[in-house]
Amino acid sequence: MSETFTSVSQDEAGFRERTRLSFDLDADICVIGAGLAGLSIALEAARLGASVAVLEGRHIGWNASGNQLGTVTPGFALPLTELIERIGFEDARELWTLSKEGAEFVRANATEENMPGIGLTGGVLEVSNVDAGDRLISRLQMLNEDFDTEAEGWQVDRVREALKTDRYFHGVYYPKAFQVDGRKYVHGLAALARRAGARIFEDTPVVSIDHSGIRKRIVTPSARLRASHIVLAGNIHLGAPLRRLSETLLPVWRYAGITAPLGERLHEIISFKGSVMDSDGVDHFRIVDGDRLMWESPETTWAARPQRFAGSIKRRIRSIFPELGNVEISETFGGATGQTVHGMPQIGQLRKGLWVASGLGRQGMNTSAMAGQLIARSILWGDERWKLFSPFELVWAGGTTGRVAGQLVGIWARASSAAAGSLARYRERVRMKDREREARLAEANRAAGTGPRHQPPGVRPRVAPARPQPAVTEEAEPASHEQGVPH
Repeated sequence: MSETFTSVSQDEAGFRERTRLSFDLDADICVIGAGLAGLSIALEAARLGASVAVLEGRHIGWNASGNQLGTVTPGFALPLTELIERIGFEDARELWTLSKEGAEFVRANATEENMPGIGLTGGVLEVSNVDAGDRLISRLQMLNEDFDTEAEGWQVDRVREALKTDRYFHGVYYPKAFQVDGRKYVHGLAALARRAGARIFEDTPVVSIDHSGIRKRIVTPSARLRASHIVLAGNIHLGAPLRRLSETLLPVWRYAGITAPLGERLHEIISFKGSVMDSDGVDHFRIVDGDRLMWESPETTWAARPQRFAGSIKRRIRSIFPELGNVEISETFGGATGQTVHGMPQIGQLRKGLWVASGLGRQGMNTSAMAGQLIARSILWGDERWKLFSPFELVWAGGTTGRVAGQLVGIWARASSAAAGSLARYRERVRMKDREREARLAEANRAAGTGPRHQPPGVRPRVAPARPQPAVTEEAEPASHEQGVPH
């Protein structure tokens, strides 16, 4: 069946009046959750000809999906080397290919024709807080040669030319990665799904689910829905009927802020136009609206008002880019992500007709898009590539104890990153002082004429003649025993 691509108007891509499910309904697929993953599933399935109903307890993109920086890169939260160790080289490469397909799904939809004002721009730079030149070379070789991903290595000088700070060393530049307006994308995705035939019901929480039998039954406060397939595309807020799934996720709230306009000085200090993220996962930022800086950094394992973190975001920006001075944070936002214990998303079939797409915290927009394609095609085409995620099972996240441990681990990881960065910068300063001292010493030697002299080319060095030794006569007095010469 051919796929159709339709555009949406500016009004459709933004907020609109919410529609609640107030009547009984039958559908081929019921998707629970109207975030990036749920809407991607709905769009792909509707394009492939299925009847789709999406149930959302609040409103489209109300949580993390509508509060993110919009960066799209290949890969997963789990480092590539660890992924290979876990499932082997061939399966890791196939999963990586799927993640690239997810990125292309976003690119194909995030056009000005489909989503006016989406603001797609290219290029993502991952920077290192420590001097990691040797590791950079091996990583680039793996990405380019083994995983067919275009990536460029940036030396320290080039990184610091684009980012005027001594906090960063080497970098990996992804020229085909990109970023979009994250808020417009999630609403544009919903509008495209509606255009394709999907029905989206907001303010419609799920009360109970009966997933037995061929036709599954979903009960909401004011209506019932029947479907052949149910897809659980929610996060930690799936609610009581799906508590067992929610408990496999560690809730992590990530907060971000946007500065007031900073003028031309922002571009003098940050000339890179794409997204920047550090290799430790602490900071993530990019320029928006011409001369404002959007910055994501603080995180907690409990809910808090984003406004509380305006001060910490301001201090973080100043510590990285002191030349920007005391910036003003004009807007803050945040959302909760569900992170798995093993660091990979949970994608696949739990039992016949019951599917899951969750654990997408820190996985990136490409992964939610990939989940949408994979599940829709699994249901409608029999595509079984979702089994590549089978090694990453549902693992209990530890409840309250897990959240406390997660917060402590996060604090420790940030402190370790800060300590490693401070040590790397100290060593760099020591090396620079040593080089300066050696240069001054060499210059002083040259000025005093005491430095090493070099013969002109073609001139053989002169050898001083040997001095004659005095002859030993019989009258010479023999050496004494105290002089250590044996008789």
